[in-house]
Amino acid sequence: MSGYFRHGILLLGIALLAAGLAQAQTRPPIGGIGSAPDAMIFYVAHGGPDACGPGCSEWIAAEGVIQFDTFKRLIAILDRQAGRKLPIVINSRGASNLNVAVSLGRILRDRGIDAIVAITEVEACSGKSEADCFALKRPGGPLDARENVSRIVCDLACALMLAGGVHRTLPPDSHVVVSGMSIHHRIAPNVSEERREGLTALYTKQYRMYLREMGVGEDLIDMMEQSAAAAQNIDVPPSEWTRLHLTTAPL
Repeated sequence: MSGYFRHGILLLGIALLAAGLAQAQTRPPIGGIGSAPDAMIFYVAHGGPDACGPGCSEWIAAEGVIQFDTFKRLIAILDRQAGRKLPIVINSRGASNLNVAVSLGRILRDRGIDAIVAITEVEACSGKSEADCFALKRPGGPLDARENVSRIVCDLACALMLAGGVHRTLPPDSHVVVSGMSIHHRIAPNVSEERREGLTALYTKQYRMYLREMGVGEDLIDMMEQSAAAAQNIDVPPSEWTRLHLTTAPL
């Protein structure tokens, strides 16, 4: 497990749009002490034939904010699949921990899991509150559902996690939004400027190494740095997804 996750300062992607989505959630916490109310959960979903791609009718939904303990829940649900390699459908939102997003990507690659970006809509959640819907999802499924692939936003944490998929899919009308990052400590928020700069350089180097290992272009990190310098998010056009190998050829 230590190969997936390195303890230390938490790096949070800054994306105003993603933060706005997180603020709209009222779902209870799922993680340990200090876990955000919208921390990422995982559950098995199934739909009709080809619901998640050719020959695919069942998948693992991943939705919420990537937090310090999210990797534990991903490993747990993968271990429960008895060797089945269900694709993971990512719906990451909010100020997520980029270090853990990288850890999730490594887990996916090590397990040989495909990754898709979409919103999983559970049939039984129709007309229910967010809290009631969460109670349905928390046991881990399976739940009847469909994928919503319309106007999806994939932020930096989403892209880092997606990069770990063996085969990687983004809906054609998605928006890949790259933002800068900031340093936060989950318990002691007062990080000195010198320490902040050193950690930013260290983790930027690690993200570049990770993307190289995954076969994805390091340009994503260049964009992250440009976004931070300009204090403005960068929308990566679909024409760049293939060039960066963020997506792979259809199966």
